[in-house]
Parts: sequence; structure tokens; C-alpha cells
Amino acid sequence: MSMRSLSLINYKNGISVINQRASSWWSHVAMGPPDAILGVTEAFKRDTNPKKINLGVGAYRDDNGKPYVLPSILKAEENLRARNLDKEYLPISGSADFCKLSIQLALGDDSEQVANGLNVTTQGISGTGSLRIGAAFLNAFFPGPKTVYLPTPSWGNHTPIFKHSGLDVKSYTFFDPKTCGFNFEGALSDINKIPERSIILLHACAHNPTGVDPNFEQWKELSQLIKKRNLFPFFDMAYQGFASGDISTDAQAVRYFVKEGHNIALAQSYAKNMGLYGERAGAFSIIAANKDEAAKVMSQIKILIRPMYSNPPLHGARIVSEVLGNKTIRAQWLTEVKGMADRIISVRTKLRENLTKEGSSLDWSHITDQIGMFCFTGMKPDQVERITKDFSVFLTKDGRISMAGVTSKNVEYLAHAMHQVTK
Repeated sequence: MSMRSLSLINYKNGISVINQRASSWWSHVAMGPPDAILGVTEAFKRDTNPKKINLGVGAYRDDNGKPYVLPSILKAEENLRARNLDKEYLPISGSADFCKLSIQLALGDDSEQVANGLNVTTQGISGTGSLRIGAAFLNAFFPGPKTVYLPTPSWGNHTPIFKHSGLDVKSYTFFDPKTCGFNFEGALSDINKIPERSIILLHACAHNPTGVDPNFEQWKELSQLIKKRNLFPFFDMAYQGFASGDISTDAQAVRYFVKEGHNIALAQSYAKNMGLYGERAGAFSIIAANKDEAAKVMSQIKILIRPMYSNPPLHGARIVSEVLGNKTIRAQWLTEVKGMADRIISVRTKLRENLTKEGSSLDWSHITDQIGMFCFTGMKPDQVERITKDFSVFLTKDGRISMAGVTSKNVEYLAHAMHQVTK
């Protein structure tokens, strides 16, 4: 064998060893569990039943089951295109107009805190990114126990967001499986036991995943107890306007807490109420005690954001600013978001009515008592398994359904399927 042939073999062997070493770097990595929601969608896609229904997806659909782009958003984009805008970086804290309009939407145009410059508002990467900014800030600077208390249950991403930020996560009673409603007494009892100077997370409206909200009188009692226990309220408001159809009604808990002197943290999202799912437009705010404190908090939040993602995306913020800042488009958007909310409310009514028509003797009042995109039906895992297997109705194992997947065309079939597995 020639030296050239031997060298070629050795070269190939060397490459083989290098490839073998390189491929073994991650051999210890285990396969992670599939995402519960995405798993439902994948199973739905594989099903061949023409009557199949996907009730897992957390995105609005019109009455034909199709994604819906709001006409007000299209109008805003049309206006933006006419301006020949650049694509330069935003500041670390995001668009100043977007931040001001966002906190005004949350607290109201007459907010004293905004007028006095007590809000620290930064643009975040939708609701998730805004929560992540808040969690990072709390981990770095919160003066009490680095523990956040979540309602049971809560949005599935809340726990990993806070844990990845270094915070401990615990829980308090919220949902009552017996009534499929709010366990008010249980919540009061648990909150009364939370150590002082801890963090408590509150869903501002349209609680995800249950659709169960405290009424306003209950919010007042919760505010009083949280103040008495000296807890720090962190509001997650992902559905303002989308829950009841009225932006003031959906923000009433947040506004009441601020009015009562709570210096809250707040995460906002425009995914649901403006349909900007992929634009990732959101905001994080802290209400400070004075302007000096606000300036210091803002400086530290910027330092936290810089190594995370440097600065937020531009286009979604421009759309939101155009919608909220243009009186004509804002009025159009308010009508459209009410239309979306009204459609969800109407299919709740239709589903309950059709369950009655089916002859169900169960109490389905929680379907219309709950609010927002999601409904905790009360169906057990074995019933969920059967409704998927026998009727091609796809939902998560906990019995949660996305009401956005229910339409006037499939509601009778859904009611029939639910009755068959629960009777």
C-alpha cells in the first residue's frame, strides 16, 4: 500500500474519531416530554374524521374556525407602510409611545401614577417575555422571600418562567373542582398563611386555564387581605378587552389595587386582544413609590434586559401604538375586540343550551359563568380520552377546552359528544 493510500485511511479514521467524539457530547441528553397543547394539535392533524374539532389551541378563531386578523390591525399596518419607516433598533426599554399607551390602557387615561411618572414601563416580548423581565428583576432585587405564589391551577408556563429566573414557586387555592368555580374561602384561607413580604401572582381577568374570575367584591376583599399580609401583587393581564368585551371592566382589579395603594408589577400582552400572536408585543410595568425610585428601577431593568435580548421587536409595537394612538382606529379596535368577546360568550351559551337539549341532567352553569378563551368543563381524564377516541374532539387531559374552537357549526356535535361521555 502506498504512503498516499495509508495517509488517506488515517485521515478518514481521524475524521471518523472526531465525528464520533463530537456526536457524543450530548449523548446524555434525555428526550423531553412533548408540549401538551402542541401534542393535541398534532393528534388533531392526523385524525381523518371530517367532524373532528381542535379545542386545544389558545388562539382566537372566527365562526368558520379560521384565524382572524382584525381589520383595525390591517388599517394600522396600511398607515405604517405609507410612512416609509426605517428598521432601526429600539432602545433597550422599547418604544416610548408604546410603553406610555400600554400603561394608560391598563390603568386608565386618568391614572395619577402615570401622570406623576411613578410607572416603570418597558416593552417586553409579549406576555411571556414581560413576565420573564419581571421575574428576573424580582430575583435580583425583591427584598422579601424569593418565592412567588401561583393560583391552583395556573397557566402552565408560569412555573417554568419563575423557576428559570431563580424564584421558588408555591401555590394557593383558587379553583373548586366541585363547582367548577372560584374557591373564595379556600383562597382567603391560603393567602392568609402566605409568609409576609412574599410575591403573589394574580390573573387580572379571564383566568387561564379555568375561565374563573373573582367578582369585584371578592377582588376588594383580596386586595384588603393582600395588603394586610404585606404581599407583593404581580398581575398577569393577557386578556384585557377580550374577556368581557370592555377594557375598563377587564382592568378593574388592576386599577382597584393601584388605587388602594398597592405598588404592583404588571405583565401585559397584545396577542389575544389584538390578535398579534406572532408579533410578540407586550409590556412589563412596576409602580414605584416616587420618581427617584422609578428611575433606579428602570436603570436596573435595562441592565437585566441587555444580555437577555438587547432590545425588543419593532413592528408589533408600532402596530399597537398606531391602534391605541389613532382615535379612529382605536374606536374600530374596541368594537372588534368586543365582537370577539361576544362570539366567545355566545358559543358558551349555545354549548350549554345544546347540552340541555341532549338531555343532560348535569349542571353545566359553569360554562356560562366562566369567562374568556378557556373553559374548565369538569370532564375527567377518562372522559377526555373517550371523547377524543370516539368523537375526534381534541382537548387537554384536564378537561380544559378553548372556546375559540367552538363555532355555530360544530357546537351541536360537541354538546352531543360531551353528553355521551358524561351521562
